[in-house]
Amino acid sequence: MAKYQFIIDKIRDLYCEPTKFIPLHAPVFIGNEKQYLNECIDSTFVSSVGRFVDLFEEKISEYTGSKRAVVCVNGTNALYLALKLVGVEQNDEVITQPLTFIATANAISYCEAAPVFLDVDRSTLGLSPVALESFLSLNSIMKDGECYNKTSGRRIKACLPMHTFGHPCRIDDIVVICHNYNIELIEDAAESIGSYYYGKHTGTFGKIGVLSFNGNKTITTGGGGMLLFNDEKLANRAKHLSTQAKIPHQWNFEHDEVGFNYRMPNINAALGVAQLENLNLFIEKKRILAGEYKEFFNEKSMNFFVEPEHCMSNYWLNVIILESETERDLLLTESNSQGVMTRPAWRMMNKLPMFNHFQCDDLMNADWLEKRIVNIPSSVRI
Repeated sequence: MAKYQFIIDKIRDLYCEPTKFIPLHAPVFIGNEKQYLNECIDSTFVSSVGRFVDLFEEKISEYTGSKRAVVCVNGTNALYLALKLVGVEQNDEVITQPLTFIATANAISYCEAAPVFLDVDRSTLGLSPVALESFLSLNSIMKDGECYNKTSGRRIKACLPMHTFGHPCRIDDIVVICHNYNIELIEDAAESIGSYYYGKHTGTFGKIGVLSFNGNKTITTGGGGMLLFNDEKLANRAKHLSTQAKIPHQWNFEHDEVGFNYRMPNINAALGVAQLENLNLFIEKKRILAGEYKEFFNEKSMNFFVEPEHCMSNYWLNVIILESETERDLLLTESNSQGVMTRPAWRMMNKLPMFNHFQCDDLMNADWLEKRIVNIPSSVRI
């Protein structure tokens, strides 16, 4: 019998699925999705103009407590646009974490900027404020009110932490550090819609926050993203740039700068509006599932990752931390061979060929976690 058969059996029991494939995170459509999609089709407004685009932005802004939300075609484009909006330029540096989805690092590269990879906290899985302060105190110098890297000579323009698997990082401490060094803060909240830190929604602490609505997220539009703002002027500029920088006019087509076709189609926004109506229910069900996992793994003396202190996490992807890389690989092999999807954490960004020459600290915690993390099925159970 497989060593981790008891985990596989428990997952099958929780999902009431004795034989068929169990995905890691599948979308759930139980509300007005078909009604709104039909309405969208009947209206013929299925592209980037239509009532659901505006409604989705309004509803996300209301839900997150942000002043404005600007929809985007996907989370990666939203990250790139956010970096451009805060002034990241060619040869600038952006501090981020190595334990993240590749979109975080790719967005920095699209700006022709250089990522700097700093360690994470084991207690949050996100960027460590201790590592951030330590790096800046040792490696930075202020010139004319801006922060520069003493080693590379580059301007450190922004910081881009990620709320990993839906668990908030210590974003309040990161806010203070970035303010002290005059570094722009963007939150990669792609995985954390419905997650709160000290009662405040992720993505609303920094200058810009970014959400994702990919097919495997807590709610989905098939593909899509959103930028969150507390600055109305910056949000207006985001909307302008993301819609080809077109000057508003009833019939003329004039553009005043190079913009981007980052507009979410109305048909995707319609799906998002319907999904958002059930978001609280989805998170309630996911937190119940996480509680059952926690109880089970505690009884087995195994390390199930729970929401950090002062947080309410959406538990997008549930995490267990194995004792070694060997044990991690054994569970991955046994579970996937039996049709129960599990996966490791992402390969650390600094270990990928396109990013392995960029500056980083010792990354001790990130390396430890990468070798031990396994994500287990986390779909909403209805």
